[in-house]
Amino acid sequence: MSGFVFSEKPIEMASGDGVYLTATDGTEYLDFGASYACTPVGHCHPEVVDAATSQLEELMYVQASYPHAARTALYERLAEVAPVDVDNVWLCNSGTEANEAALKFARHATGRQKIVATTQGFHGRTMGTLATTWKDKYKEGFGPLAGGVEFVEYGDAAAMREAVDEETAAVILEPLQGEGGINPVSTEYLQAVRVATATSGAAMILDEIQTGLGRTGSLWAADRHDVVPDILTTAKGLGSGLPIGATLCRDWIAADAGDHGSTFSGGPVVSAAAGATLDVIEREDLPAHAEEIGSYLRGELRDRLGDDVRDVRGDGLMVGIEVRRGSNRLLRDLAIDHRILALPAGRTVLRLLPPLTVEREHADAVVDAIEEVIG
Repeated sequence: MSGFVFSEKPIEMASGDGVYLTATDGTEYLDFGASYACTPVGHCHPEVVDAATSQLEELMYVQASYPHAARTALYERLAEVAPVDVDNVWLCNSGTEANEAALKFARHATGRQKIVATTQGFHGRTMGTLATTWKDKYKEGFGPLAGGVEFVEYGDAAAMREAVDEETAAVILEPLQGEGGINPVSTEYLQAVRVATATSGAAMILDEIQTGLGRTGSLWAADRHDVVPDILTTAKGLGSGLPIGATLCRDWIAADAGDHGSTFSGGPVVSAAAGATLDVIEREDLPAHAEEIGSYLRGELRDRLGDDVRDVRGDGLMVGIEVRRGSNRLLRDLAIDHRILALPAGRTVLRLLPPLTVEREHADAVVDAIEEVIG
């Protein structure tokens, strides 16, 4: 019997180094997908490998009821780099778990049930987070899901103000939608959401599972928009590919978060890897590097592709190219003909989420390849 959830690609990977993956047949691929942004400092960064290996040799696992230096250090590190006052940390194993906890914490702290989510939003595949995810294709056959969720148009401040009321426990949204098509919104919109939630006593949950850790050109997309949420979630690249997520909360949420837990919350090995990942991101100023290379990449794509595509959009190294035909064939051609790996974001959007360590030469190679497969 084999795995049955994922549709496996005909490329078996053997190793990774920096911005490259190498298949078992020796073919080297430029990785501009980073497994959905999971390797922000590149594959097998030596500092992260050393931190995880050293911890692995001392203690593989102890449950979070017992303090451990690596976990405690990660708590402190995340509190340090979080938006101001969003410094209470709960660790888990994935983005969907981080968002599930955020929804539970918000309902318990407010004593309310209603959740407001947005069209095209994606927040995970557990029964709670699936209820706040927009597209029906993710939900078919799994109902009934958690109730009390109302969807409003992403980017429509008036609709958000109308939806958020004294019965609302939380608004959950991405500051730049990933799975929904790389859809940015304005600072004014996010600040309007902040005002609406603060006025009504609801929690503002920013899902930074994909946008966080420097991806959009600042450590958190919240920083780009001068918005401080009540809850911020992160995962994906936090452990450089090892499974970890985090839910960061303001005091008023943490003080009345209710009963929640996880067997593998902040294991020593993943905590050590996450701490080292944060150190590399900060020391090498990768958010600023992502802003520089991402701006260059989007500019080159717009100049070279012109009217051959509908749009080039995004922030930092979170880039979407809306094409005029299906994206899957283009992704296949990029991989087979040019040894470049990218991702879809819906049927007509190519998504680029490379390690934050890519350079202009890598961006140029990708622009050349995309121009050829689209032309």
